[in-house]
Amino acid sequence: MKTDIFDYDLPPEYIAQTPIEPRHNSRLLVFNRTSEQIEQGIFKNIRDWLDDGDLLVLNKTKVIPARIYGKKETGGKAEVLLLKKIDDLRWEALVGGKNLTPGKSIIFDDGIKGQIIQNLGRSERLLQFSKPIESLMRERGEMPLPPYIHTQLEDQSRYQTVFAQEEGSAAAPTAGLHFTHTLIEQLKANGIEFAEITLHVGLDTFAPVTEDDVEDHLIHTEWCQMGAEAADRINYAKQNGHRVIAVGTTSVRTLETADRYRGTDGMLREFACPTDLFITPGYRYKVVDAMVTNFHLPRSTLLMLVSAFAGLENIKNCYQYAMRAGFRFYSFGDAMLIL
Repeated sequence: MKTDIFDYDLPPEYIAQTPIEPRHNSRLLVFNRTSEQIEQGIFKNIRDWLDDGDLLVLNKTKVIPARIYGKKETGGKAEVLLLKKIDDLRWEALVGGKNLTPGKSIIFDDGIKGQIIQNLGRSERLLQFSKPIESLMRERGEMPLPPYIHTQLEDQSRYQTVFAQEEGSAAAPTAGLHFTHTLIEQLKANGIEFAEITLHVGLDTFAPVTEDDVEDHLIHTEWCQMGAEAADRINYAKQNGHRVIAVGTTSVRTLETADRYRGTDGMLREFACPTDLFITPGYRYKVVDAMVTNFHLPRSTLLMLVSAFAGLENIKNCYQYAMRAGFRFYSFGDAMLIL
């Protein structure tokens, strides 16, 4: 399967630079896989396309304010984007600044020193801090916005879902950004069920596939978890003929990973593990019946995932329709509901 079939042209003016207020006023493109019909509406009216008993599965991960700034020992500026916590003092990070090689240190506010102890390739480094860095992140850290967003985000909470709980993501599960507390309560009051899982999103989610053949791409791993309560809710929905609707590709990846951990009775059960699941056209979905998602970057693993669910030509048709209709794309853009 050639990677270039997942390419498409998107003029920059379609890339949303700021989020809609309120969140649930974003536009919604609805694609029915059976009829191949496309409709459009407003996200706050998503109930119009849902059935009683449908189960929406949310990713409750929380983005950490992982971009921090310091100075090199020579006084020059250094930028650090924390990616993965190894233990209380060690982090994998992207480091910006010249000559930041193993043995060199970066000085941060509050006297915290980060020593580079290993080069992990390109600009990625393993840092060891003189004390835990979490308090500095909370006080001075910035949200690591995607590289295609060039407008400063005034309200940092807008790159966080309203149901975020578990810190650990380097990027937001953006399909969840369309929900407000009000909308969630309205949906619950009108027969829609909810379950929560966790997948901590890595920055690799924005990286295009550079290999010529999709099969040659080494998919990034992300840590995910499904608790017993979520497993029970999903099993109940399935047993009673209700749809399991993943909110976002991160929820999709977690739910389909859960299929690997079924009990001997065929029921889903709780699990926690890194997942290397790579969903491309030809994959047979085993848990997800429908999904809420955003519009994805060309050549991305996320575009491949939704194409596996709805068909590549159908997705391309939906994207062309969305452009003609003036929909906004990517993290702060509008939403799709694929039924």
